[in-house]
Amino acid sequence: MTIERAELTATDGGVMLSVHAQPGARRTEIVGRHGDAVKIRVAAPAVDDRANEALVAFVAEVFGLRSSAVSIRSGGSSRHKRLRLEGIELTAATAILDHRLRGLPGA
Repeated sequence: MTIERAELTATDGGVMLSVHAQPGARRTEIVGRHGDAVKIRVAAPAVDDRANEALVAFVAEVFGLRSSAVSIRSGGSSRHKRLRLEGIELTAATAILDHRLRGLPGA
């Protein structure tokens, strides 16, 4: 079975997740898709790396991983980011993301 998702790609030992981050929101939450990425609002401001830290912690929680298993691989100072999630397979990550996106606009 082949799973193809624009926002998730398999890597050795994990997956890459494309994220469109919106810092300074009222709360941290997944709100749908934005092009080939998952749109995540982050309550922390984009100051002193606080939004990135909050994003990593949130993504780790969503996927049931330790924060140390999630890292920003590109886009650290951009809204579009690529996050590496270690220790999760593509099928599991896809199921979790599909569950979180179900019923959201643009999902």
